[in-house]
Amino acid sequence: MYYNKVEICGINTSTLKTLTDEEKDELLKKTADGDMNARRDLIDGNLRLVLSVVQRFGGRGESADDLFQIGCIGLIKAIDNFDISVGVKFSTYAVPMIIGEIRRYLRDNSMLRISRGMRDLAYKALGAKDALSKKLSRDPTIEEIAEMLGEKPSDVSAALDAIVAPVSLYDPVYNDGGGDSIYLLDQISDVRSVDESWIDDIALSEALKKLNERERAIVTMRFYKGKTQMEIADEIGISQAQVSRIEKTALERIKKQL
Repeated sequence: MYYNKVEICGINTSTLKTLTDEEKDELLKKTADGDMNARRDLIDGNLRLVLSVVQRFGGRGESADDLFQIGCIGLIKAIDNFDISVGVKFSTYAVPMIIGEIRRYLRDNSMLRISRGMRDLAYKALGAKDALSKKLSRDPTIEEIAEMLGEKPSDVSAALDAIVAPVSLYDPVYNDGGGDSIYLLDQISDVRSVDESWIDDIALSEALKKLNERERAIVTMRFYKGKTQMEIADEIGISQAQVSRIEKTALERIKKQL
């Protein structure tokens, strides 16, 4: 089940109802006549549809519960606005409504506010990229995309960068299977903060002396010299996962000493 869980918003997803087409049509007619009990049954009977749509938005770091609730809003809007006389299946009408509601939520709650003009340019650039890829049998350059759109390459590049979802410094980029994850933060070196004096300032020098030679070397390279775990691993000839594990143990020992 989605996100390895069987409960979303307190609902056991394995017990969600499934309506037959006949039951759905009957409930839609009753709902259109103002029957609120039929409306409630129609909502309950289409929660699996919401769940299937929510699964399309996995991997974005959003709460499954939040997306499910927003999807339910889209479902309710679809029920309240559905015209049974049109002859279209309810799911055909409801799915775009649910997707639209979730996309609107993701856009409005993004940490980065992107202007409508830049967003529109980005989507035009994506379309142009697809068209040029088919024509050229390769990925087009920013200059080629810009030329096709009649835009400046710098504007196209900025627009495409703007719609890339932000990542957290604590997103795992590797896991050795033993529970020791390596995070994006561990790949970043900070050469501006290489200042050994801060150790003395916060009374760490004595704690460092109590580390074994390898622990002390790794802590020194990481926090004195601003090296990444990958750089340290290459230098001392062990895996990055081992560097991460040793660093974690050393920091825990330092914390206890302090």
